[in-house]
Amino acid sequence: MRPDLLVLVGPPGAGKTSVGKALARRWTVPFRDTDDDVSARFGTTIADIFITHGEAAFRAVEADAVRTALAEHQGVLALGGGAVADEQTRVALHEQVVVLLDVSLAAAVRRVGLSRDRPLLLESPRARLAALMEARRPFYLEVADHVVDTSDSDPGSVADQVEALVERGRP
Repeated sequence: MRPDLLVLVGPPGAGKTSVGKALARRWTVPFRDTDDDVSARFGTTIADIFITHGEAAFRAVEADAVRTALAEHQGVLALGGGAVADEQTRVALHEQVVVLLDVSLAAAVRRVGLSRDRPLLLESPRARLAALMEARRPFYLEVADHVVDTSDSDPGSVADQVEALVERGRP
């Protein structure tokens, strides 16, 4: 049975947005990305938020955006890669159906590249991404009901896997 809200978590480059949009189209439900919510609240890009306001300000607004989305959104919700670092967010996610879209470092680097739109990856992007993935992994696993490796799959195939897992229910 499909949940009213499906939450996607995972590192940058895992495909949360593309898979989330594919699932939302398939299920004819709304898609929401909390990174978009944060950008809208600040009226600028994530990269500019980090530069102008700093990571702490970004994380505070992100935590609020996640709480708001969890309370009011029905459909598919993608969280920013670092949202799970917030303890209150993790607690709230235990009440939801959460799928971790996992990805290898090599695949994440290919997908993310050396994007200037990812402020935490500006300096030594490969090493920084590896460190972020390692540091956040326990949090992803803590909140995830299901895990899907997206490394060698296209968004449609990943959506198929997510759909099958969600239809089976929580483990």
